[in-house]
Amino acid sequence: MSALRPSASGGFSLSRLGLRLAGSRRFQLIAERIPLLRRFGRREGDALFDIVAGFVHSQVLYALVDLRVLHMVQPGPQTVAALAAKAGLSPDRMQLLLQGGAALKLLKRCRDGRFDLATRGAAFLAVPGLEAMVGHHHVLYRDLSDPVAFLKGETDPDLARFWPYVFGATGATDPEVTAKYSRLMTESQGLVAEDTLRLVDLMGVRRLMDVGGGAGAFLGAVGRAYPLIEVMLFDLPVVVAAAPARLEAEGLGGRFTVHGGSFRDDPLPKGADAISLIRVLFDHSDDTVKLLLSRVYDALPPDGRIIIAEPMSGGAAPHRETDTYFAFYTAAMRTGRTRSAVEIGELLAAQGFTGIKTFPGPRPYVASAITALRPSAVA
Repeated sequence: MSALRPSASGGFSLSRLGLRLAGSRRFQLIAERIPLLRRFGRREGDALFDIVAGFVHSQVLYALVDLRVLHMVQPGPQTVAALAAKAGLSPDRMQLLLQGGAALKLLKRCRDGRFDLATRGAAFLAVPGLEAMVGHHHVLYRDLSDPVAFLKGETDPDLARFWPYVFGATGATDPEVTAKYSRLMTESQGLVAEDTLRLVDLMGVRRLMDVGGGAGAFLGAVGRAYPLIEVMLFDLPVVVAAAPARLEAEGLGGRFTVHGGSFRDDPLPKGADAISLIRVLFDHSDDTVKLLLSRVYDALPPDGRIIIAEPMSGGAAPHRETDTYFAFYTAAMRTGRTRSAVEIGELLAAQGFTGIKTFPGPRPYVASAITALRPSAVA
């Protein structure tokens, strides 16, 4: 009975007994002879090995993306030799990659030995921005090659230099860097816009300003969904340079204005009754977020609304994707962190916002949303 320890409520903790049994090799061997326990144990064993092998799975996916193998088989089944020639690999190495891709259900192996696109692979190609996201993961993987040194702060992450605008580099003019930044932001914004607009109703909003909105991908989605809303875009001058052409192409001619500036140095333009921050807060430190929220508060009229959407930590109930992938990603950027909805709500309340509402996303790794109001003016 020593395994039954007093719990905080004064009873005994069966969970501690479960942990002790799960950690006993003798119990594991006994459980293998009991059907119900055997199924449970093997399921846990599979999940544990999936964690162990996770990095290799990611590398297989990266190679498939970088070599464009999924695109090669999209028209129909291909032989190993044909794919090897197109990708510049030896047939045995291509076989290795294809077998791995099939094991991950991105590809499927045909009876004649050729390989075709699987349902999961087709879905991968259809998700806006997913290829671009995977395509830059080599930077993140390098930064996490020594995770202990990374956690101790003994490394100099390359990812911090991949996103120069997060540091407020208003003078950056390198066209290649600007194009890379804008392209990845635009391509990865589609799903975020879809989920945000499912979660947050913008009916009644007259003019929406998107702060940190890049070339206007989110505002383009807003304009299509709400034909009467006027939109404003605020971001660094070098980033918003391509926005007018994009917004015109989206059919927003006569309904948009574009403002170049840095919220670190400049007050936000006024005139919007709602301001959105889409995947912005988790790029920045608490001090920077406080400054940004204070500028949003000052720019909004009484009863004006702030809309925040981004992947959020699970907080007290850690979430598999956001508390691993995004938490470590934002830590590698060195400028921000992945916060829970509770933490964001506290930051909003500290700046004077009220009526804070949280909208958990159906895909937390894409976005959850929070809205709040600037209070009505006191008579």
